[in-house]
Amino acid sequence: MIPGRAPGRTWRPFLVLLSAVAALAVICLLPSPAPLERGGNLVPLTAEGRMCLGIMAFAVTLWVTETVPFAVTSLLVVLLIPVLGIADFRSVVRASFGDPIIAFFLGVLMLSAAFTRSGLGTRLVYLILERVGTRTDRVLLGVLTVGTLISWWISDIAVAAMLLPLGVGLLRDADLRPGESRFGRALMISTAFGALIGGIATPAGTAANLVAIGQLKQLANVDVSFGRWMLYGVPASLLMIPVAWRLLLWLFPPELEHLPFTSADVRRRLDSLGPLAAAERWTLAIFATTIATWLITPFIAGWTGGAIDPPVEAVGLAGGLALFLPGVRVLTWKEAEREIEWGGLMLIVAGLSLGLVVYQTGAARWLAWVLLGQITLVPTLLQPSVIVLAVAALHLLFSSNTVTASIIVPILVALAQDLGLNVWATVAPAAFTSSLAFILVSEGPTTIIPYSSGYFSIRDMARAGIAMTGGAAICVAVSVGVNQWLGW
Repeated sequence: MIPGRAPGRTWRPFLVLLSAVAALAVICLLPSPAPLERGGNLVPLTAEGRMCLGIMAFAVTLWVTETVPFAVTSLLVVLLIPVLGIADFRSVVRASFGDPIIAFFLGVLMLSAAFTRSGLGTRLVYLILERVGTRTDRVLLGVLTVGTLISWWISDIAVAAMLLPLGVGLLRDADLRPGESRFGRALMISTAFGALIGGIATPAGTAANLVAIGQLKQLANVDVSFGRWMLYGVPASLLMIPVAWRLLLWLFPPELEHLPFTSADVRRRLDSLGPLAAAERWTLAIFATTIATWLITPFIAGWTGGAIDPPVEAVGLAGGLALFLPGVRVLTWKEAEREIEWGGLMLIVAGLSLGLVVYQTGAARWLAWVLLGQITLVPTLLQPSVIVLAVAALHLLFSSNTVTASIIVPILVALAQDLGLNVWATVAPAAFTSSLAFILVSEGPTTIIPYSSGYFSIRDMARAGIAMTGGAAICVAVSVGVNQWLGW
């Protein structure tokens, strides 16, 4: 119990929430009253109308009592309407946000904020370092790997921001100075590379992925599920880890073999964090449940004949909202407002709009033939590599993952339709590369954040980035080629 708080007030949020749920249930379960007669016309209250009144009672109770933040109650309403079968989720979101992808990304950003703020991310990094030891090459591989795996599920910008202080702390403890240490260059660049590499693995990794999925559905009626994206993205992401590791060791060979502290020192740092706090436990539980639901949704839909088929966007939003419920309260809304990258949401809105008009006006088709009209002359196995390199070059001009995806995806959709190519297999390499901003520091916040440490220069990043772009082209080509060969 919080000191100074009356015992009764501890249970008040639960009781109010229970009352709101009870009001919703009672109104929904009551029989509909007889139709009213007004001016010779019958005015019935339908079952759907009765459920709407129940949702109103639920929302007003929570709004008036402020049991959960106003914004969270509002988003719960968006979820309750489809849950009660009044309208499907995507229709509800289109009437409010405009596109379900926006609701999905909002939920992902909430989960990202909780992962960082609860301290769970810091604990995970120390657990990895404890296992890989203090050999510099293994530390580099550990940071790359943990950055990649975390970035599968939360924003790559959040991952870079989380890894930066940990990496700088390790380098300072080792008395390795900015601008002088080769290992410092490699480690700080790896915090950017790991986050970027992981961002392509799942739809949750970065906003550009969501723009690509939205445009594929909007322009070509191609529905890329969470699992289908992972079939292409996860192998490509995993292949890039050893490529980035060996490349950074080759370009910036560490000046020392071991960091000047032991695994026991790392263990002491981990112990200083204490046992898992309540916020970390709740974050981990909600995070794991959300990921598991994303992955098993296609199987649930198959087993139930489509009777239960929660959209991935609804699952993501529900996971984010669960962080604010009484008894959980990993975040307050004020904390969420500070932590969430609201500009990313605005970029998705602009990106979806821009992509639609570029496609509808015919500009995408014209650009497709100008830039990649001869791609059928390239052997099929090499086509993904060509697309990766072309998109990487365009990325240098646009300096934004989301803007790059907004422009290049409609172009490739038009090209694939004109040439009779597989739309998803053609767009996938471009969708991945729009997030792989390896070359210029200025290409996005994910690279700017570690650059702020001062350990590497723009030239260092460009050297590593150009080579990594070539390696990424091969990794993506292998993943796409294998998936096509398997018929996926």
